Amino acid sequence: MSTVQNPAPIRTLADLLQRLGGVPLDRIRFQPSPGTATERDVVEVQTREGLLCELVDGVLVEKTVGFTESVMAVAISGYLRNFVRPRKLGIVSGADGVARLFPGLVRIPDVAFVSWGRVPGGVFPRDPIPDLVPDLVVEVLSEGNTPAEMARKRTECFTAGVRILWLVDPRARTVVVDTAPGPARTLRESDALDGGDVLPGFTLPLRELFSEIDEKAAK
Repeated sequence: MSTVQNPAPIRTLADLLQRLGGVPLDRIRFQPSPGTATERDVVEVQTREGLLCELVDGVLVEKTVGFTESVMAVAISGYLRNFVRPRKLGIVSGADGVARLFPGLVRIPDVAFVSWGRVPGGVFPRDPIPDLVPDLVVEVLSEGNTPAEMARKRTECFTAGVRILWLVDPRARTVVVDTAPGPARTLRESDALDGGDVLPGFTLPLRELFSEIDEKAAK
């Protein structure tokens, strides 16, 4: 199943790049050949090479990584977990939390929250690529992400049933809070994130969050 309605056929590399959102060529794997990759390949590449790849229209696309992005993702997952865990609200996954949004579409959000009501049978999943549509998805933007790539991810998330999407930009020190339907909001350092209808009562001052990448050794 494709998340793109009536997609144009891929005849050239340019067509493939456009389909994937113009991601850098060094993120597109040609083994297995584009269009033939499967979920098994996602698991095998991670096991064999230690690389995280998303599966999009039969293509393995390497996930962007970076130190700053990792620090931001760990911080956000920590804040969320500290809120979610005591209340037994669900599961918080990190930057290698692979999930199947649709058959043939595997994404790896930097952080995700899945409420227990969305976990099949209410039992922690053991499948390496579980069928899980998060309530909340967090993407920490890196220099390797493109606007078209993120626009496609947004469409996929809300088509699948994600309720809130946070796009964190550590360079601009902003967070775009997106829900569907409804306009996105851009929050700045003086603002605070909240959990909305997904996590009522959760708040995170952005000045506190971004201070994670300002810290220096004590003298």
